[in-house]
Amino acid sequence: MSTIQWFPGHMAKAKKQVQEKLHLVDIVLEIVDARLPLASRNPILDQIIQQKPRLMILNKADLADAALNAAWLDYFKRQGLPAISIDSQHNHNVQQIEKQAQVILADKIARQQAKGIKNKPIRAICIGIPNVGKSTILNRLVKKNIAITGNHPGVTKRQQWLKAGKHLELLDTPGILWPKFEDPLVGQKLALTGAIKDSLYHSDDVALYMLAFFKQYFPERLQQRYHITEEDLTLTDPDLLMKLTADFGLKQDYERASERLILDCRKGKLGRYTLDQVIEAGS
Repeated sequence: MSTIQWFPGHMAKAKKQVQEKLHLVDIVLEIVDARLPLASRNPILDQIIQQKPRLMILNKADLADAALNAAWLDYFKRQGLPAISIDSQHNHNVQQIEKQAQVILADKIARQQAKGIKNKPIRAICIGIPNVGKSTILNRLVKKNIAITGNHPGVTKRQQWLKAGKHLELLDTPGILWPKFEDPLVGQKLALTGAIKDSLYHSDDVALYMLAFFKQYFPERLQQRYHITEEDLTLTDPDLLMKLTADFGLKQDYERASERLILDCRKGKLGRYTLDQVIEAGS
């Protein structure tokens, strides 16, 4: 399994921008992909955010395993991190963000009101790695298409304040991805879900990881989707990829076959799945 490396200069710039703006905000909205709530957390964020109040937002919950969504919410709450799951694409549960922010900041709001400061908007900063849906969430909250969206990483290029009703102001930020993945598996997971530009990884490596995952957790979905037998599932991952390439009529074009498998996975054609297991988080 090859290790995916990522060294874009604007990531370092984004980190610096967040650090410079942190004193302006009341709360951090940390957005992760519900399909990989652990792998899509940037490990340097704790260092950047430090003690600032935080709300974990597990986005794309409609694509993730429902039982594991609940397990991950429970996990984060046990870590002292308030958490909610949402589906920003279909605007499900997005309005809970403002309500949860008010709950988290209740003491601060009460102190402000005691000083005669009333209805001061909560200022929040949205942080997350590329392609977790930050821009879609922002557009839902402000109820217009202000933030640029796209289904590939690196769409948000600069910071901007957005007004979301009377009680919430949001600062969007470019996605911050770390320069090197210590665990190659993290890179495979991020590549499979689309957080890393396609030019930065080998598609067959990622397709092999995908086949191994579904063989372990959802073998029947591979059978149903690709009309393969139980005996086919006993093949090694490379042999299964070779078989599927032939079945797709692609001769020995393993790259195109791999891209097709990855796209099927991203589009939900293999059903809902969560790549991270709660046990991996040590709880």
